[in-house]
Amino acid sequence: MDKRLKKAAEEGDIDMLYALLAQDPYLLDRIDQIPIVETPLHVAACFGRTHFALEIATLKPSLALKLNHIGLSPMHLALRNGYIHTARGLITIDPALIRVKGRERITPLHYVAETEQVDLLAEFLSVCPGSIEDLTVRCETAVHVAVKNHKSRAVKVLVGWLQRVNKEEILNWKDEDGNSLAYCNIYKST
Repeated sequence: MDKRLKKAAEEGDIDMLYALLAQDPYLLDRIDQIPIVETPLHVAACFGRTHFALEIATLKPSLALKLNHIGLSPMHLALRNGYIHTARGLITIDPALIRVKGRERITPLHYVAETEQVDLLAEFLSVCPGSIEDLTVRCETAVHVAVKNHKSRAVKVLVGWLQRVNKEEILNWKDEDGNSLAYCNIYKST
């Protein structure tokens, strides 16, 4: 990535972004041609530069789907670095970003279940209900992840949501070791 573009992303300098695009209108297109790449959107997400991230995601939405060299999308990076406002901004561009499968097929929903960010968990389920069906490489749902990591508040949110939307059958889904969530009666104690 162009050093000036990286610096603009780190600083959230939208004016510099447009100055660079005026010089080279295909700048973002060339980045988009690379399958696994750190984009200016990744950089902005790492630094919590929400406005810059939204500008890039608006100009080139496909960059929000890209994984970097360690298998993380911009949404994953925003969450990992604690920039919740940036993550929320990205879902206003495309709620399906909650379903982007990063390293080990972990989605942002899996991540917030593991870290027990219950407000964000409820918000993600609300704007992208299909994300509850996404599985990691270990065939784990977000509920499996929350149980495995002893995140009882996240489990309550997830199970309550499954009950409200009549999708309790997901509790019977088995991970790669054959464990379902119904086997431990987790939902009966929530």
